Amino acid sequence: MNLLAMDNVSKTYGEKRLLHEISFGIDEGEKIGIVGVNGSGKSTLLKLIAGLEEPDQGDIIRNRDLRMEYLAQNPVFAPGTTALDIVLNGDTPAMRIFRSYRAAVAGMDSKPGDESMQRELALLTEQMEALDAWTLESEAQAMLTRLGIREFNVQMSQLSGGQRKRVALAAALMNPADLLILDEPSNHLDNLAIDWLEKHLQRFNTALLMVTHDRYFLERVTNRILEINGAHLYSYPGNYSIYLETKLQREEQEAATASKKKTLLRQELTWIQRGARARSTKQKARIERFEKLQEEQIRPREESLQISSTASRLGKKTIILQNVSHSFGAERIITNYSFILARDERLGIVGPNGVGKSTLLRIISGELTPKEGQVETGSTVKIGYFPQESTDLPDEMRVIDYIREAGEYLASGKKLISAAQMLETFLFPPSSHWTILGKLSGGEKRRLHLLRILMGAPNVLLLDEPGNDLDIETLTILEDYLDGFPGAVIAVSHDRYFLDRISEKILAFEGQGKLQEYPGNYSDYLLQSAVRQDNKPGPDRELVTNKKKNDNIGEKTRLVKFSFKEQKEFEEIEDKITAVEEGQGDRKSTRLNSS
Repeated sequence: MNLLAMDNVSKTYGEKRLLHEISFGIDEGEKIGIVGVNGSGKSTLLKLIAGLEEPDQGDIIRNRDLRMEYLAQNPVFAPGTTALDIVLNGDTPAMRIFRSYRAAVAGMDSKPGDESMQRELALLTEQMEALDAWTLESEAQAMLTRLGIREFNVQMSQLSGGQRKRVALAAALMNPADLLILDEPSNHLDNLAIDWLEKHLQRFNTALLMVTHDRYFLERVTNRILEINGAHLYSYPGNYSIYLETKLQREEQEAATASKKKTLLRQELTWIQRGARARSTKQKARIERFEKLQEEQIRPREESLQISSTASRLGKKTIILQNVSHSFGAERIITNYSFILARDERLGIVGPNGVGKSTLLRIISGELTPKEGQVETGSTVKIGYFPQESTDLPDEMRVIDYIREAGEYLASGKKLISAAQMLETFLFPPSSHWTILGKLSGGEKRRLHLLRILMGAPNVLLLDEPGNDLDIETLTILEDYLDGFPGAVIAVSHDRYFLDRISEKILAFEGQGKLQEYPGNYSDYLLQSAVRQDNKPGPDRELVTNKKKNDNIGEKTRLVKFSFKEQKEFEEIEDKITAVEEGQGDRKSTRLNSS
């Protein structure tokens, strides 16, 4: 059954056209992921569907009884509300009765002998029984706990932006809906919470529409991808890998069509330049054909410049941590940790929210002095530190000037790349270079801030949650840049794909200030961590073993998991074997013929 349909919908903000005559529908049970660069209109599309904004033109037709739950990118809450209030604020009969029951109980506390209130409470108790609403509070608390919120009655005004987002996500998941709309649900979640959310959404029976940069989410949860590109909408059936394959085929076909049109244009242009010898019907037809070909030229694909990563020279002495310990009050977050940064280090840092990952980066960068131990930094070390939030950008400065402040040119091999060229590489077209920063979206500001750091040619990159608010295309450009980066990279990230892609070692926070290093990428770490838990003595070992057995029912357990690079090599083995066999076959055939 069709839940919603959009027909020729357009939306413009100021001079920027975000959506142009887009049409698509959402059916029951569909799990749809929306992708596109920051500022392309993804969040706007969600708001249009949720009914929070109206289109400039076109129609949005919703099923008459459609129930929708919407998670905003930056949710706002009424003052005085608690985390539990938000999660239990749904519009279901059970939640309405539960709220009335809680209010009646609070009223009885203030007027214990009031008979009318006692009768009301007795009636509400019967309704609670009929609707099976007694478990709602414990379910809400369990949902909050899974998402890292353990203080249920804390005022929302006292929570950080990331914590408020998690409370809003818990509320959206608790409320029954025919269509669940999520804007960046994995932002501000740690890796364990993301893993739980992924499995929860896989089992989700109702329709799902979400904007996310988490490529494993898109691969494992979605069955359809919508891409916004140049104000147009492209629909691809299947998950993320099928989307990539289909998109490549579409772009290759468009490129072939564009090449044919260019050939025709050249032929027509040659004829036009020679001039018509007579004003015959044939000549007029060719002129009209030329004009039509000009109008039908396919929009060029957005392509980034090919650049080589660069960095300042890094000497033998890098950054050394000796017996570093740190605490906030009585809470110890780092205990006696020592570390020598290799010149080509690729280190990913993981752990639950609030354990001290960002604090460790600040200690490594020199921004924070540890309570105990020493940090030594080599004289040639030049740190590029990309924090979790980009909040200090000057709103009145123009995009090109902000980048030029860091550097007019960046050395790339034997050539120089200008600030303008680097902006195009990072998906800022020339038309945006003179835009003031205050008009950029949050994601565009993050992308610009990242580029400014890279323009400084650092030789040690410290990235704190680089995936927050960065679109997939920017993350792909960053990953490609880091492949050839001739310096050290340390990244705190909850993006499992990013960690698999760039990490060669994982540093895990394992509680009570203990840090443990694991060789390999994030997938390797998960396997090694599970083995450590299996071998760990104590009462928890049996629970962990049983959980693994249950998780592996009906599945073949793999004892070895390839790293990202090994997987790439493995995928190419078959082609190499075929090529060798064909070559041997050709040589054998030649020998036979010669004999």
